[in-house]
Amino acid sequence: MPRTYDYDLFVIGAGSGGVRASRVAASYGARVAVAEEHRIGGTCVIRGCVPKKLLVYGSHFAEELQDAAHYGWTVERTSFDWPTLRDRVLGEVDRINEAYTATLESHGVERFLERATITGPHGVRLASGREVSARTILVATGAWPVLPDFPGADACITSNEVFHLPSLPKRVVIQGAGYIAMEFAGIFNALGCTVTVVNRSEAILRGYDESLRDRLLQITMARGIQYRFNCPIERIDKAGECYSVKLEGHDAFDADAVLIATGRRPNTKGLGLEAAGVALGEKGEIPVDDQSKTSCDSIYAVGDVTNRVQLTPVAIREGQAFADTVFGNAPVTVDYGCIPSAVFSQPPLAGVGLTEGQARNKFGSIKVFSSDFRPMKNVFAGRQERGLYKLVVDAATDKVLGLHMIGPEAPEILQAAAIAVKAGLTKADFDATVALHPSMAEELVLMR
Repeated sequence: MPRTYDYDLFVIGAGSGGVRASRVAASYGARVAVAEEHRIGGTCVIRGCVPKKLLVYGSHFAEELQDAAHYGWTVERTSFDWPTLRDRVLGEVDRINEAYTATLESHGVERFLERATITGPHGVRLASGREVSARTILVATGAWPVLPDFPGADACITSNEVFHLPSLPKRVVIQGAGYIAMEFAGIFNALGCTVTVVNRSEAILRGYDESLRDRLLQITMARGIQYRFNCPIERIDKAGECYSVKLEGHDAFDADAVLIATGRRPNTKGLGLEAAGVALGEKGEIPVDDQSKTSCDSIYAVGDVTNRVQLTPVAIREGQAFADTVFGNAPVTVDYGCIPSAVFSQPPLAGVGLTEGQARNKFGSIKVFSSDFRPMKNVFAGRQERGLYKLVVDAATDKVLGLHMIGPEAPEILQAAAIAVKAGLTKADFDATVALHPSMAEELVLMR
C-alpha cells in the first residue's frame, strides 16, 4: 500500500524562496504547509533589502535638500527625526508581511508560526510538540549574521537589530566592508552620524570590479566616512553611556553603536538535518544538486541556506524552479550565469558579468571601454563626484563579458543593460544603439 502523508510539501522557512515555492506548489494542487519561527517574509522583507532600501531613500533627502537651492528652492528650518523614519519603515514591513501572509492564505497554504525541525526523511516536529509528515520537505531557512568572538561582542548590533534603534547614534563603528557594511555606512553618514568602518583586510566590497571599489572609497572618504583597514575590533567595553572600541594595534575610541557586518552564515544549526542523513558543507550550508535536492531524496533546499548565491531574486528563482520541477511536472534548472547585483551605497554601484580582473584571467586578451564623467545633476549642484562606467569586452569575439558602473541610479540603469550582457550582445551592438539624451545611461553606447 502506498504510504500517506499529512502534506505533500512541508516548507521550513517563509522567506522569499519558501513563500514562492509554497505558493506555486499549492497552485499545482499540492497540500502545502509552511513553518516560520520569526515572521512571514524572511530576511529581505523583515530585516534586509526592503527596510534597508527605505532607509537609503530617507537618507538621500539630506543631499537633495542641500542641492535644492541650486534649483531655485528655498528650504528653511530642516531637521531630521529618526523615530519618524524608523516607525514608517517598520510600518511598511508590517504591510508587506501581511501581504505575504495573505498570499499564502489565498493559495490554501497552512501556516505554523513556530520553529520546525526535521526528524527524518519525511518527518517534522513543531516547537509546540506536534509531529507531522510530508512526502517532500523543503528547507528555506536563509542565513543569519555572523558575530565575531571578542570581549564585549554582545554589546554590538547586526543588520537584524539596526532597524529598531531607539535613537540615532552620533558615532557609529561598522566592522566589515561588504555590501551590508557599505550600505549602512552611507545611510548613517548621510543622516549626520560620524562613521568609522573597520575591516580585517585592506579592501572594500571584495568581488566587485576594482575600479568601482576604488572610486567608492574615494567618494565616501570625501563625504567623511573614516576607514581603519587591517585592524578588526579587539574588544569593546562599556564607557558610561557609550562604548570604548579597541582595534588591534590602535588606541581605543568611543562610539554610540557598533554594527557588525562581517557576513552571513547558512541558518542550519539545530534543524535536525542529520536525522535525515542530509550532509552539510564546511560553512554549514546544505549542498544540493541542480534541482535543489539534498543528499536525502525527499528533502530539498533553496535560497541562502544553500550558500549558492545569497540574493533574494535567486532564492525566488530557485523556489519557483523547485515547485515547477517537483509538483508541476516541468523540470527547470536555474541559470546562475550573468546575475546582476548592486550595492546601495552612496553613490550606488552595480555590475553584471565578469570584472576586468576575472576577464583577464579567463580570456587573456580583452578590451576595456570606460566613461569617467560628472553626472549633469552633480555639475549643476557643484558636486565634484564622478560616475564611472566600464564595459569589459572579449577582444577575439567583441562579446561584452561584463558591465560595471558607479553613479546615481546605477542599479536602475543596470537592470535593463544586464539583459544585453546576458543575451551575449557585442560591443558593436551597443555602438549601434542610438543614445538617449540627456541621460547618464547614454554613456553605455558612447564609449569608444
